[in-house]
Amino acid sequence: MRRAMTVLALAAALLAPTACSAIDGSGTTDSSANGGIEGVDDSVTDGDGDTEAQGSAVAPPCPFTAEQVSDLVGQSMEDQGNCLFGDGKGVASLTITMASATAGEVTYDYQRDQAGKTYANVSDLGKGTKSYLAIKDIGAEAVLISDQGAYTVTMSSFSFDTAQYDQTMRALIDAILA
Repeated sequence: MRRAMTVLALAAALLAPTACSAIDGSGTTDSSANGGIEGVDDSVTDGDGDTEAQGSAVAPPCPFTAEQVSDLVGQSMEDQGNCLFGDGKGVASLTITMASATAGEVTYDYQRDQAGKTYANVSDLGKGTKSYLAIKDIGAEAVLISDQGAYTVTMSSFSFDTAQYDQTMRALIDAILA
């Protein structure tokens, strides 16, 4: 039963970011959940029946440009779309997945548990509402839940040692929160 609930929660979390935003003609994410339709209530009712602001139910946009990522990681990176940045050689990549804070809260414990099984070192960052940093020799993952939304940042194959991954991921998280 618990496994079925976890699967349902993950499915809901994955679908929530796409269902709560719309793409306008310019290719940017429209931050209003109702697509700008007048007379539609943008508030969200939580499980207790309380109404909360829509911001916690909407996925934020990509926080960086390729130039900003290049500065933060210390090497040239190219924008490959959907908040995916690559080194242009098909080796190093940085991916940022955005979701609503609500969706992030639903999946956080599961993600942290999985990180503990995949990465050599997992530690709390103490940033935002909840956050952790997971590092191994060939990559790193950080999850941040804040008032802005939820972010999963993944770095892979940068030829960094664990200290460089740690320093770079912390700089990325700080930049997201700035």
